[in-house]
Amino acid sequence: MIIINARFLTQEVTGVQRYAIEISRELKKLCPDIVFVAPRNIKNIEIADELDVIGFGFLSGHLWEQIELPFFLNKNDDCLVVNLCNTAPILYKKKMVVIHDVAFERFPENFSFSFRLLYKLMIPILMRSSDFVVTVSEFSKKEIIDIYGALSDAIGCIPCAVGSDFIPIFGNIKQPIILAVSSLSPQKNFKSLIKAFTSIESPEVVLTIVGDSHKNFSSNDFLSEIEGNPNIKMLGRVSDKDLINLYSSALCFVYPSFYEGFGLPPLEAQACGCPCLVANAASLPEVLGDSALFCDPHSIEDIESKLRLIIEDEVLRMDLTKKGKANVNRFSWNKSALKMKKMIDEGEISSDII
Repeated sequence: MIIINARFLTQEVTGVQRYAIEISRELKKLCPDIVFVAPRNIKNIEIADELDVIGFGFLSGHLWEQIELPFFLNKNDDCLVVNLCNTAPILYKKKMVVIHDVAFERFPENFSFSFRLLYKLMIPILMRSSDFVVTVSEFSKKEIIDIYGALSDAIGCIPCAVGSDFIPIFGNIKQPIILAVSSLSPQKNFKSLIKAFTSIESPEVVLTIVGDSHKNFSSNDFLSEIEGNPNIKMLGRVSDKDLINLYSSALCFVYPSFYEGFGLPPLEAQACGCPCLVANAASLPEVLGDSALFCDPHSIEDIESKLRLIIEDEVLRMDLTKKGKANVNRFSWNKSALKMKKMIDEGEISSDII
């Protein structure tokens, strides 16, 4: 029996939870008898109903995962529990864990002390105790090997993709909007982006930022810099419908992040016909290839010059849009789920790139 740890349905949806949701949907199609379990405090009710999730227990969060989930699993002999969001029950041995990235190791100053402590203790244990360890890119795989000394053939690579809802909205007219979508972690480099954008001094262009902060992140000092600036809008979280509309309408999408295990938002933007300017860092060159314009995330001047270029050059934007659509087709949630199923069925890691 395969059991999916669906605690992600109790959390706000970021890239990690999006991965878990889409892989789960595809796995349910491939394995109709798969079982999804979660704490009772589910936020994403519609998806839980779609997956026929079994909610149980009195605890939530890590306590549910480390106490009540193992108790449930031990009553079901010989079942594999699949954990899609970085954590897993330590005391249950037969498991798969997906570790999306190790940003807390590379940028510890960007995370709260409690978050760093928990993950520094948990991840090495999970690396040793899991039957399968999976990550989402070759970059992230190399990072895990470098930090934890794992063997290359002990880690599988199963990438992200874009959901079928992310398509251009027919009839949308491009607006003078530079769109940025991300959680507001300091490693996402919004401070440099805002400084670069402010230097452009183009009154008709608006920088629109979608995303919010989280208790696990250290504080952001860039928020005070945008107060009173009519050309910078902070939208917080938005629905997928509104996000797709923004991707479809924006002049370009910008993602100057220092560190990404995969980097899903640029791929979503490309799927909606939005040309992308991204950092030449971490997994982003691997994921985007020649389909995006790249900038140095450590150079405000380079971010500014590349912003000017992509704003002013319509031919460049059209070329990036065309290449972006082709790039999106390299990835598929169905192919990723098939690869995970094959790994489970055959009982061995497959590290081939899709």
